[in-house]
Amino acid sequence: MDETTVDVAPVAGTLDDEALTPLHPDHIKVLRVQACLVALPFMVAALVLESAGVLPMGAIFVPVLVLAGWFVVRAPLRRYMAKGYVMGADRLRVVRGLWFRSDSVVPFGRVQHIDLDQGPIERLYDLATLTVHTAGTHNASVPLPGLLHADAVAMREAIRAHIRRETL
Repeated sequence: MDETTVDVAPVAGTLDDEALTPLHPDHIKVLRVQACLVALPFMVAALVLESAGVLPMGAIFVPVLVLAGWFVVRAPLRRYMAKGYVMGADRLRVVRGLWFRSDSVVPFGRVQHIDLDQGPIERLYDLATLTVHTAGTHNASVPLPGLLHADAVAMREAIRAHIRRETL
């Protein structure tokens, strides 16, 4: 049998035919560290319940360990694959979500201000979150996490330059 490879876009099933730009690969690591921090209290609680000796050894800890393993290893990869963006000449399109898909298009003419955030874990991997704020109440803020810090700064400056051109 001949093996053929097929290139699949990171985010399939989007509304437009534009190819989405994937987030930086280190974003998976950030998501996994965050998942570890969430799973850790559950692991400690399972160990405390195990030490009580009410149930047979491993009856609580093993299922919690399996769930935590999936939550730390597989779930962040699925979340990463469900995100992407397209930066056009006059708009930013952000696609995200596994169960509830969100496909937001932000015309640069509606941008009020732009935030660039880095938490401690993102800073460790030199990543940033670009948040574009628009006029209005519904979806007035569109966050785009998982960008390399230099790329996020370049995107912010490109959007600012477009806004300045429009106001002149």
